[in-house]
Amino acid sequence: MIIKPRIKGFVCITSHPAGCMENVRQQAELASQLSFPEGKGPKKVLVIGSSTGYGLSSRISAAFSNNAATLGVSFEREPKEGKPGSAGHYNVSAFQKLAHSKGLVAEDINGDAFSNECKEEVIKKAKEMGGGFDLVIYSLASPRRTDPTDGQVYRACLKPIGMIYKNKTLDTDRAEVKEVTIDPANDSEIAHTEKVMGGEDWALWTRRLVDEDLLAEGCINLAYSYVGPEVTRPIYRNGTIGRAKAHLEEVGKELNLAMQNACGGNAYVSVNKAVVTQASSAIPVVPLYVSMLFKVMHELGTHEGCIEQTNRLFQDRLFGESSSLDLDSAGRIRLDDWEMADQVQQKIMELWPKVDTSNLMDITNFKEYQQEFLRLFGFGIDGVDYEQDVDPVNPF
Repeated sequence: MIIKPRIKGFVCITSHPAGCMENVRQQAELASQLSFPEGKGPKKVLVIGSSTGYGLSSRISAAFSNNAATLGVSFEREPKEGKPGSAGHYNVSAFQKLAHSKGLVAEDINGDAFSNECKEEVIKKAKEMGGGFDLVIYSLASPRRTDPTDGQVYRACLKPIGMIYKNKTLDTDRAEVKEVTIDPANDSEIAHTEKVMGGEDWALWTRRLVDEDLLAEGCINLAYSYVGPEVTRPIYRNGTIGRAKAHLEEVGKELNLAMQNACGGNAYVSVNKAVVTQASSAIPVVPLYVSMLFKVMHELGTHEGCIEQTNRLFQDRLFGESSSLDLDSAGRIRLDDWEMADQVQQKIMELWPKVDTSNLMDITNFKEYQQEFLRLFGFGIDGVDYEQDVDPVNPF
């Protein structure tokens, strides 16, 4: 079949296998340029949430920079005859094909990472691989979670806390700047969002890995977070998602002590840069901010996508010759340091009051935002023939 993008709101309901393959291949090429001192790079890596975004790029950085054996956990839609699978499904398949072509160990579990069943399946596979993970990446992004203890379903929401929020936002379908008004979350919505996006599940994963003795001496256990600028603070950091991220970071401090006691390792939260992901596309205000951020950082020569971020994480913070964690006062790794630089944020605050529909393409890089969004699903990538028939079930 010939596959074209079909976009509904902030989701593309189709994906292109060849485009996903080329996207993964390009990231692998960038990762292969890294080098670490003898014995310092990651050797065996578990990535929970490995099919898209920062989780996928983390796995690529580990495998193709240092030939690491990897185990990925994701929850993706399988393809059927005449119906493509999810982009994450093709990303995982592409990663496996590229990794295996280089003789690398690459195992995958497709299942709900919140569930006990998935955890048990991963534990079994990890033991078959010989255990000894020296790097664990927790990078889940899901709108809902079923609690494994009582079966209750929790749903996250994107709302401010304690106030009505009004600001500019971007209708990405119509390329229109308009005002959005969002009512504050109630106590139940705050609690639900923390249940889904907080640190509880990260802690459950860590305890299982510790109990099963699957962590190598000195293992690094890393979860990803975001802080963001002043312009998104009411809806993000001071809103329901931010409350959940604050919980994740507090849990990280507890897990750090547990890791030290169990294997002489550490648990950290890495605050990363804003990029185009399926999750971020759903947050009001964020697409407009990201479009503006891209323009400002490109002009300064500091723009990064997911793979550039995870490569810098590995090279400059974790495993490089002169790497330094450079933790902030809250004990977090700050990979968003270039985004949050005064020069960047001052420029955005200067431009924000001026942006409207008429000057959107001049003041921001909205076109690049659109291109990056399509890339998430394997579309718009140079070198891919989108008029060619592909087999959605066995594309590779």
